[in-house]
Amino acid sequence: MKVVVTAGPTREYIDPVRFLSNPSTGKMGFAVAAEAARRGFDVTLVAGPVHLKTPPGVKRVDVVSAREMFRETSRAVSGADALVAAAAVADWRPARFSRRKLKKHETDGVLRLVRNPDILKSVRVPIKIGFAAETGDAVAEAARKCREKRLAMIVANDVTEKGSGFGTDTDRVTFVFPDGRRRDLPLTTKRAVARRIVDELEAFLRPI
Repeated sequence: MKVVVTAGPTREYIDPVRFLSNPSTGKMGFAVAAEAARRGFDVTLVAGPVHLKTPPGVKRVDVVSAREMFRETSRAVSGADALVAAAAVADWRPARFSRRKLKKHETDGVLRLVRNPDILKSVRVPIKIGFAAETGDAVAEAARKCREKRLAMIVANDVTEKGSGFGTDTDRVTFVFPDGRRRDLPLTTKRAVARRIVDELEAFLRPI
C-alpha cells in the first residue's frame, strides 16, 4: 500500500528575509511516516522546512511554501491509497512578494494576504486522515473539518495544553470520525500516537 504523509510548517515569504510561519517541528508527521514504513507501507513524506532526519525506508520531498506543498502532495498522491496530512500549512500568504528587503519607510504597516489552497480538501485519494491543532473546543472544530473535507478520521489536539502541541515529544489527542464517534487518547508520546494512527490506517485499508 502507498501512503503519502505531510509534515512540518510552511513559510510564506514577504521578502527575502521575512516570512509568515508557525512553530510546527514536523515531529508528528515524521513519526507517522516512520511507523508506516516500519510496517511495510510505500511512504512518501512531503516535508516543510524542519530539522529532522528522514526515517529509514521513506522517500522525502522537501518544500517551503504552501503552494509548493500543494503541488508536490498532488503529485505524490497519484496512485496512492491514503494521505495522512500532519503538516501545519499556512492558510494565508502575502499578496505580493518583494524581491528585495522592504525598508521601514517603504510600507504603511499593512500586509495584504490571500488564501492558500486547502490541500486536504482539494486532493483526491481513497483515504484521508487530517489533523486539527486548535485552541478551545478542539474536538468540535475537528468534527466540522472532518465532515467538510470528507475525511476518514481527524486527529484533534489543543495546542495550549501542557505537554501537547507544537515542539513537544508528547501529545494528548482525540480521534474524531465522520459518524460522530470519538476516541480519546491519554497524554502519551508522539510515537505512540503515530502507532495508533497507523493502526486506524490499516483498518481503513483492510479488504472487506
